[in-house]
Amino acid sequence: MSSIISIKALKRDFALGNQIVKVLKGIDLEVNKNEYVALMGPSGSGKSTLMNLIGCLDTPTSGTYVLNNNDVSELSDDELAEIRNREIGFVFQTFNLLPRSTALDNVALPLVYAGQDKAKREARATEVLTQVGLSDRMDHRPNQLSGGQRQRVAVARAMVNKPSIILADEPTGNLDSKTSVEIMKLFDEIHKQGNTIILVTHEEDIAEHAERIIRLTDGLITSDEKVEKVQA
Repeated sequence: MSSIISIKALKRDFALGNQIVKVLKGIDLEVNKNEYVALMGPSGSGKSTLMNLIGCLDTPTSGTYVLNNNDVSELSDDELAEIRNREIGFVFQTFNLLPRSTALDNVALPLVYAGQDKAKREARATEVLTQVGLSDRMDHRPNQLSGGQRQRVAVARAMVNKPSIILADEPTGNLDSKTSVEIMKLFDEIHKQGNTIILVTHEEDIAEHAERIIRLTDGLITSDEKVEKVQA
């Protein structure tokens, strides 16, 4: 199996006044291509900090992080942004869609940053919106869509630039239970197509969709186990 994420002795400290708060205290983690991993832990365990590091939204205090053969622990902000746009698709609890843009324009946005021309952007955005079951909603703005449809738009946007990893932070946190089941089925399908997914959640039933559950407590990994995947 080829490793897509290789993290060694990763630490992240934050200055709080004149105190140093040690949030991550030495994380070792390997994630292989096409793995489906859930990251769990109580508030303050460091899971959001770890997700920000994996997502190239932050850099570690010490340790190394190699993403798809790129050592990202030493990169500048501009280089991080470039890797982030190319390698990572984000899905957030709050959808993070542009309210005045159509579903199609929201999904095509990462391709604008990648410098693709309009025809290619629209063709690819149409392809992924069709894949998530929204071919009839492409011209709708977020306020014309249900919560579940908005999250589907967000998932399509995460997939549009064919990233190495899809990072989903509490992707069902704002959805009712029926819609949550639909969104998790969608993640299952995306995983079957060969995508690597890292899911941050505090809900056990959501984590059980993954094949591997990693639990953090007080800035350290306390368990890392393979699980029997729930058949949606």
